[in-house]
Amino acid sequence: MNTSPDGKTGPSTWPALAGTALRVAFGVIWAVSAALTWTASFADHYVGYLHNAATGQPAWSAWWFQMWIALVTPHVGLFVWATRIAETLLALALLLGFARKITYVAGILFSLLIWSTAEGFGGPYSVGANNIGAAISFVLIFAALIVINLRAGPSPYSLDYLIESRWSGWRRFSEWNTRVPLEQVPHLSWRVQAPALAGVLLLVALLLAGLHSALNVRSASPAAAAAAVTPLSLASTEPVKQARDARLPPLQPGDSVDVHITSSDETVEIASGVQYQAWTFGKSVPGPVIHVRQGQTVNVTLTNRGTMQHSIDFHSAITPPSLHYVDIMPGESINFSFVAKVPGAFLYHCGTPPVLLHIGNGMYGAIIVDPAEPLPPAAESYVLVQGEWYTQQVAGTLMAGNYEKMQQIRPDEVVFNGTAFQYVQHPLTAKPGELVRLYVVNAGPNLWSAFHVIGAIFDKVYPGGNPAQAIDGVSTYTVGPGEGAVFDLTLNEAGHYPFVDHSMAHAVLGAQGILEIATPGEALAKPQVTKAPADANAAPPPAAATGPYTFDPAHGAQLYGTYCAACHQPTGLGLPGAFPPLKGNPAVLNADPAKQLDVILHGLHGEAIDGVSYSSAMPPFAATLNDADIADIANHERTSWGNQAKQVTAEQVKAVRDAGK
Repeated sequence: MNTSPDGKTGPSTWPALAGTALRVAFGVIWAVSAALTWTASFADHYVGYLHNAATGQPAWSAWWFQMWIALVTPHVGLFVWATRIAETLLALALLLGFARKITYVAGILFSLLIWSTAEGFGGPYSVGANNIGAAISFVLIFAALIVINLRAGPSPYSLDYLIESRWSGWRRFSEWNTRVPLEQVPHLSWRVQAPALAGVLLLVALLLAGLHSALNVRSASPAAAAAAVTPLSLASTEPVKQARDARLPPLQPGDSVDVHITSSDETVEIASGVQYQAWTFGKSVPGPVIHVRQGQTVNVTLTNRGTMQHSIDFHSAITPPSLHYVDIMPGESINFSFVAKVPGAFLYHCGTPPVLLHIGNGMYGAIIVDPAEPLPPAAESYVLVQGEWYTQQVAGTLMAGNYEKMQQIRPDEVVFNGTAFQYVQHPLTAKPGELVRLYVVNAGPNLWSAFHVIGAIFDKVYPGGNPAQAIDGVSTYTVGPGEGAVFDLTLNEAGHYPFVDHSMAHAVLGAQGILEIATPGEALAKPQVTKAPADANAAPPPAAATGPYTFDPAHGAQLYGTYCAACHQPTGLGLPGAFPPLKGNPAVLNADPAKQLDVILHGLHGEAIDGVSYSSAMPPFAATLNDADIADIANHERTSWGNQAKQVTAEQVKAVRDAGK
């Protein structure tokens, strides 16, 4: 309470001021929420919110959710508009301080309705990581506003106050405390009110600044965080210490071959320094390569040392699955035999449902069946098993499988022999003029492979089990999930010949390696690159900027879109593994712009950024853009995507340009 000069007491000014600040801030949150309801996405997914909320509810409350689903689904348009109007009116009432008594009660009821139906009408940002949900918090805030109003009485910072001063009966709709006369409501001086208003405006600015992330960032749940991290984003810049030996193992003599395979849970390396909790055959992914001859009997013993049921399915066998491809429990074994009747490169894998999960977790390998009449002898024979990893982070650099990604076919890596890029860092080798044979098996579980060796055309491709059906004149050949093919090639000139899945998105995710053709002891030749003669029809060099420089944001955005956005993306987030992000980039944020300007002017390649290497080169623009253009691009980068760095001038660009000549 405040004491006046005559000794009388009246209500304190601070509860009213605090209540007003809370109400306005809360109104801004509701205004953002209301704005989201007017988007097309909200209307499109309205029923989906209901179904999402119904998932996993306890039995005692399931009927409530199902009732709302049944009620809303036939009349979704009506409910969409009702929600939009209700949230908009609540936001306006909170911001203006209108009919607060009714507003606070309506807000409590509406918030409870949100919680009991869709818990997400407030926008994708509204559900917290603790899973309590925004609506329950909203109820508590509305209750707090009621308590403050009971304590403070009328608020001079509201539309209600203006209406009450002209019509006292309005207090029935606006005030919980009607005992305090309007003439006793204290007013703070502007010396106090001004900082309070400034604080409210600052809060509004922060909320509006965060609207973009509210619309684009998933809720901060542990599951969302784990799924957002990819193995390639965690991979070390150092190469894997040792690549898997891809050489084809030798044949075993005799009419039969004994194959003992153990299934077990193991941690395997899927990128440099990144581990995965895999289900394996033979403690590796892929499992051991089995090499037999057409006509040999393969005696299989599978022992399950894992923690769940497993089985094994040979694509090279003609045998009853109901007898041999059956599930066995941990600690059990199964024995069966089949005759390798058909030659070729085949997959073997776990066939326990869901098969997608078992293959996706690493349970696959290759079996190579040589034809009875051998193929032409090869100097080097390698086995490449293509597979996919669908991951979520467990902790640090340890990953586990993500079944949702497997179902949606959103791999984090596509690999040869289990580990991304391992044969880029540790090439397969052969000598010039030697016949190289590549056995390529695609384990999938989902993606087709377009196998290609850059700089080569295959001598022969054996697509199936009949060597007489080999094809030639092929540079790229498709191997579907579960298929295998044999590729012969002879390369007479020394050099590096990359092999890739020519579905380039797969190559970027790790499905690439290098076949190094070289004579031992001889260095590889270096490329001969010379300066091209001047082009008489080329555009003239950029004219020098004239007059004092002033940053033109529109021109900077246009130049960035023309020269930079394809690689660094309109969002400034770059392309993982190819082009670095500019958002939050140390060179872009540095008050000294020399590094940023030097890269734009003269290009960059091979330099790690924050410990991460990017494979693609940044081209130079010194000969294409003048100093003012370069400054506009640099300043666009320095003032976009949340970057807040000191702007540069055309004179600074000129100094860096001259220093680099």
